[in-house]
Amino acid sequence: MYDELKVPPRILLGPGPTIANPRVLKAMTTPMLGYLDADFVDIMDDTVALLRQVFGTQNSLTFPVSGTGTSGMETALINVIEPGDHVIVGINGYFGGRIAEIAERCGGVVTPVHGDWGDIIEPDQIAEACNKVSPKLVAVVHGETSTGILQPLEKIIEIAHQNDALFLADCVTTLGGQPVSLDARGIDIAYSCTQKCLAGPPGLSPISFSDRAVEVIRNRKTKIQSFYMDVTLLEEYWMGDTRKYHHTLSMTLVYALREALRIVVEEGEETRYERHEHNARALIAGAEAIGLEPAASENHRLPMLTTLRIPNGVDDATVRKRLIQDYNIEIGGGLGIFAGKAWRIGLMGDAANEQYVLLVLNAIEKLLGEVGHSVEPGTAVRAAAAVYQNS
Repeated sequence: MYDELKVPPRILLGPGPTIANPRVLKAMTTPMLGYLDADFVDIMDDTVALLRQVFGTQNSLTFPVSGTGTSGMETALINVIEPGDHVIVGINGYFGGRIAEIAERCGGVVTPVHGDWGDIIEPDQIAEACNKVSPKLVAVVHGETSTGILQPLEKIIEIAHQNDALFLADCVTTLGGQPVSLDARGIDIAYSCTQKCLAGPPGLSPISFSDRAVEVIRNRKTKIQSFYMDVTLLEEYWMGDTRKYHHTLSMTLVYALREALRIVVEEGEETRYERHEHNARALIAGAEAIGLEPAASENHRLPMLTTLRIPNGVDDATVRKRLIQDYNIEIGGGLGIFAGKAWRIGLMGDAANEQYVLLVLNAIEKLLGEVGHSVEPGTAVRAAAAVYQNS
């Protein structure tokens, strides 16, 4: 016989999943309904309305896709790209590379625009690429989780539209933690996830298509390659007076997303964005005080995910293992060229608070001292505390 399921408590301060809000977990215990039950349809409508508000859009085709953030990425690309379409992808981290790979699997002809890991994609780079090809789609990552970069979007969106291209933003890490403002910015396609700044469980990927993007989808010359991710079919389930069965949606995850979005709206979006920024400033101040250098360029740092370079002579895996064993704290290791060279500390949703900032800084400082990195005790916490005291 197997014992009752028990898991150790963890303070999740990595790149995701993050700590789920207790109200979200409670919502998940709500009894299940049928996927076409009228009461569940009302809950679906609430969820869509809340998503539009947090996305900053009036886009009709806005709903959560079943699956994690990568399912949103694939849904966005597979519906828009047809074989032979030119796609420009900004790649300055791991997830820009994933967009390019999926676009190629859709039959797209990808023109990569590379930037240094830890820096932004410059608009002039996108403009230069547009002079070489006529893109159907320009795609960049708004918040690159592998590097901690917050990518400026406005000029690149303008360039894309000047070249009659759709613009796609990967908002997996930013939705609920930074303004994405789809309509104000003119973003045509965006997707995200539920387990980061929305502080819910993984399993759904919010997505939104502008009317311009929907028109492109409806005028395709070839059939959408995926039945499960075909938004023209999903639209018939999520929208309108008469709902058509498409697949068995997880009502438990929809309950969770609805509550997570309610919490965002109750806090106030601007207040929530400032909270993430404020705690990131404190974390970086504490980290720099003990010699941990942010990997992302100073003016473009992602508030909810800070990537810190590991000092020479310090073993990445040893410190992260000790953080879990001794403090029940999880932080992330580096991806790609940052593997073994950087730590990723996530302050997302409920985890973006003073308690966790001071806790993780104190723990890292102690462990660095134990592995031979010279640190005066209390330095990191004092530097972070000064940010809070002066705010």
